[in-house]
Formats: sequence, C-alpha cells, structure tokens
Amino acid sequence: MPATLTHLGAQGEANMVDVGDKEETTRTAIAEGFVSMQPSTLQTILAGNARKGDVLGTARIAGIMAAKKAHELIPLCHPLLLTKVSVDIEPDQGLPGLKVTALARVTGKTGVEMEALTAASVACLTIYDMAKAVDRAMVISGIRLVEKTGGKSGDYKAKA
Repeated sequence: MPATLTHLGAQGEANMVDVGDKEETTRTAIAEGFVSMQPSTLQTILAGNARKGDVLGTARIAGIMAAKKAHELIPLCHPLLLTKVSVDIEPDQGLPGLKVTALARVTGKTGVEMEALTAASVACLTIYDMAKAVDRAMVISGIRLVEKTGGKSGDYKAKA
C-alpha cells in the first residue's frame, strides 16, 4: 500500500495521476454486490414476471454499460479501452436475493477496479429500480473489490 494518496497533489489538491510512464499490462478486477429482497420478489424476478421486463438481462446490460462510463462518473478516473466486461447475476436463497459479480479487463497502464465496482453497483441499482414496485424494502449491500490482478501494485484477493 502506498504511504500517500495518489490523487492528491503536494498541497492536497485533487490531481489526476500521470500514468504515461507506466508499463502496459493485462489488468483484471472482479467486484461483487448483493440485493436482498422478500422471497416473493426473488420468485417474481426469476420467473420473469416483473412488470418492467427482464430484470436480470437489463441489469446485466446496465452494468456493462456503466463500466464503460466509469471515467465519466468518477472524478480523476482515467478513460480506458476495456477489452472485457461481464456481469453475472445469481440467485442466493440465503439472502434471499441476488448476487452480482462484475469482471473488467484491460491491457493498459492503469487498473480496472473502478470499472468493475461501477458495473456491480449499477447492476444492483438496476435490479432495485426494476423490482421496487413490488418491494421497496430491498437492500443493496456488500459492494466490494473481490480480486485484482496485474499492474505495479501486484495482485489482491479479498478475504472471504
């Protein structure tokens, strides 16, 4: 871990990190998030009976689109030419609810953690939006970086 925050200048001002001299490497990040809901809401979503349409398909596309726009949403985030973005959504009866896993990959000079986190977050928000008519008490939680590979700082894997 660096001893200082990289997005702050000498006087504490916001600063976009210069990655020009960094080596291009393949970088991957995986993020996750959860949407807890009533069992009946989960059944409605899985049966494809939500009034707004295909919740899982729409959330998957929204997450992928969001990853591509992370640099427009997060100040000082570099625009990247992503080579891969995927969003997987699986039912989790233990919540009950849905687990969202987002993967982002690039061959470049900076990491894709923000893109994966943005994809997971927006996919969860889309699930909420599409099912809120039947369950406004849904809870989005656990948005976090699960794993990252590549780059100067090395690999990272979250503890279970």
